[in-house]
Amino acid sequence: PTLTDCTFTGNSADYGGGMYNLDLSSPTLTNCNFTSNSAEYGGGMRNSSSSSPTLTNCTFTSNSADIGGGMANKDSSSPTLTDCTFTGNSADQGGGMFNFNTIMILTNCTFTGNLATVGGGMRNRRDLSRLTNCTFTNNLAEFGGGIFNVFSSNPGLIDCTFTNNSADEGGGMYNRYDGYEFTLYQYLPGDSATLSDNHITCISEDIQGNLWVGTEGGGLNLYDRRKNCFRRFMHSTDDSTSL
Repeated sequence: PTLTDCTFTGNSADYGGGMYNLDLSSPTLTNCNFTSNSAEYGGGMRNSSSSSPTLTNCTFTSNSADIGGGMANKDSSSPTLTDCTFTGNSADQGGGMFNFNTIMILTNCTFTGNLATVGGGMRNRRDLSRLTNCTFTNNLAEFGGGIFNVFSSNPGLIDCTFTNNSADEGGGMYNRYDGYEFTLYQYLPGDSATLSDNHITCISEDIQGNLWVGTEGGGLNLYDRRKNCFRRFMHSTDDSTSL
């Protein structure tokens, strides 16, 4: 569906108080408002099971949940948010937003005055999202006032601002790996066995257990588990069999 200038107020559910997107759904929302909705997961909105909604200039205000006061994203969902605002939302985990196993793109989004026990503005777990020109202000939590990253989360932040967030630990950001060792894979100039680009857009494992990593502008990468390196597949104007 395509929604423009719609308002969701005072709704409640177990999953997605205002809206629940599931199973590859990809709604487009413009100038929509989610206010005072409540749920166990995703007070304003929950996205799950590879759903990929696109939101532009939407607001999430005073929504509440156990997990993801404003929005909860899970299970390979990949929302794209531009010029969206999360204000005064509350949850135990992820006052403004909760992300688990997602690859999300946020541009020019604002998280202000959200409240949680863990992750006032945002909580990430196994998350590879990308945030550009996003602002976190006056969010409050016990751990991670602005953002709380845990268990192999590696979001990419570009030109983001953290101001006046507060927490017992990690006022602006709290990073923790829960006792598990993990390896950071990234592009290294001059080393063709590393990732071709650090802007990751998708990750998928095929039926043979091969791990494929798609990038923005850097082609496709195949991870060699035995050699612990990457093989790159890129477009070449001189090769009609290339990407």
